[in-house]
Amino acid sequence: MTWDPSQYLRYDIERSQPARDLIAALGDVDPTEIVDLGCGTGNSTALLEQRWPDASLTGVDGSTEMLNQASQSGVRAAWHAADIVTWRPDTPVDLIFSNAALHWLDNHTTLFPQLVGTLAEHGALAVQMPYNFSQPSHTLINDIANEPQWVERLHSVVRPSPVAAPDRYLRILEPLVSSLRVWTTTYLHVLSGDHPVAEWTGGATLRPVIAALGDDAHAFIDEYKSRLTVAYPQRTDGTTVFPFTRMFIVAKR
Repeated sequence: MTWDPSQYLRYDIERSQPARDLIAALGDVDPTEIVDLGCGTGNSTALLEQRWPDASLTGVDGSTEMLNQASQSGVRAAWHAADIVTWRPDTPVDLIFSNAALHWLDNHTTLFPQLVGTLAEHGALAVQMPYNFSQPSHTLINDIANEPQWVERLHSVVRPSPVAAPDRYLRILEPLVSSLRVWTTTYLHVLSGDHPVAEWTGGATLRPVIAALGDDAHAFIDEYKSRLTVAYPQRTDGTTVFPFTRMFIVAKR
């Protein structure tokens, strides 16, 4: 799967707000070494630098396209290309921060304890993941992918529910940490344009579909857009309201 940084950054303000909120939730955490796991274009890394200007920053991502964009951001960070499924720090770190990345990975029951295990004493794991998978923006992708025209090529691509219910993360992490908060927030994004929800998902959720279908992705996306206009009708002023729920986790050792 390849990423398109310009497509992803089309809604930079809206995509960055959860990262701002997650940083604010860290309160008096004062790390000296921070890893931005799944840093993408460096949006959240820049926010981390603003909050902790004296900390050592490392951005880790598996996409060279995204890291090339991040390296041009002016953020004072070490950019590291690695598969975030298997990446682990060489030495314990004070803060592992991950904004909209870990939902791409499977087996959270193993992954989250492993990440907590890489934290220094009193270190923190701060995670934000989309939790919108039961909404039309995501279910319509799965619905179309399972139709006869597409199912053979997409059955191994779509992921119906990659994020567990919030209480599942409580059960996974509570025995391992001294402090834990898990919560969800629904953002009401007011977007402009003819098909803004498709433009939004085209920057992230649709990327595996686009990669799998190649030139045929246009037909898939056209059908997706048609169904989105019913699920998210355009208002008289030309804007579309796009509710998007996200899950937040702050775990401290």
